[in-house]
Amino acid sequence: MIRSMTGYGRADFQLAGSSFDVEAKSVNHRYLDARAKLPRPLSDHDGAVKAIAQKKMQRGKLDIHVSASGQAPAPKLEIDHAAAGQYVEAGRALVDEFEVGGTLDVTTLLSLPGVVRVVEHETEASEASEKLLEAVDVALEALDAMRVREGEALAADLRMRLDRIAGLSGELEGRAELVVEAVRAKLRRRSEQLQEETGLLDEARLLQEVVIAADRLDITEELVRLRSHVEQFQGILREADRDTAVGRRLDFLLQEMGREANTVGSKANDAELAHFVVSLKTELERLREQVQNVE
Repeated sequence: MIRSMTGYGRADFQLAGSSFDVEAKSVNHRYLDARAKLPRPLSDHDGAVKAIAQKKMQRGKLDIHVSASGQAPAPKLEIDHAAAGQYVEAGRALVDEFEVGGTLDVTTLLSLPGVVRVVEHETEASEASEKLLEAVDVALEALDAMRVREGEALAADLRMRLDRIAGLSGELEGRAELVVEAVRAKLRRRSEQLQEETGLLDEARLLQEVVIAADRLDITEELVRLRSHVEQFQGILREADRDTAVGRRLDFLLQEMGREANTVGSKANDAELAHFVVSLKTELERLREQVQNVE
């Protein structure tokens, strides 16, 4: 079972009378790049959120966004009666001592420093951590389920293209044999023509030219290695388990398959062979595009 690196999951939770939404999105990336964006009251839990992601994913660019989805509870106003009393007493003392007029109304009193304090609703750190991380875990599980579904579709497409590559290998092998035979026949006819013109037949020279031409056109080793890579690729798809990231191994095999295809192409001194090579490279490029999304 392989996984795609593209996925989405969400969850929500309640905390201190507020509602929070958790969204997790992942796309392709060479390594694991996990980022978390948390509201201010939960910002201390950034490291714990990333730690969960690192346990569940091995590759991909992951963004976890937590936001308040409802209206937060209104903050409370606390009045420091002792401070207010001191202001009042100080005002009265000034009036008596300096015989000045004036009154201290409630609006002025409430605006004086230290009389009123705005208190945000506080929650226990353990409660906030527990609810946040549970919701993040749920969102990542949903994201993972999507990645698995995408992976199943990817695997089916990869297997189909591997079958095409195996078929093209057979076509290349068959055509290469025909080309080698045609070259041998051509060299034989040329030798016979020279014999008719000169009365000489250099069998050793003819054999040498046949061997050189056959070696130049021989793609057997390349096709053997290509088939071996295809078999390894198929084996990885069969044996991949839930906890194993195989994308890099598949990408390495594709690089090796591309080298073999390029070597075959350099030896393809035949229009039909060249056509098969173009088809082979096309399938390899499509494989590469798909593998870029495999974890």
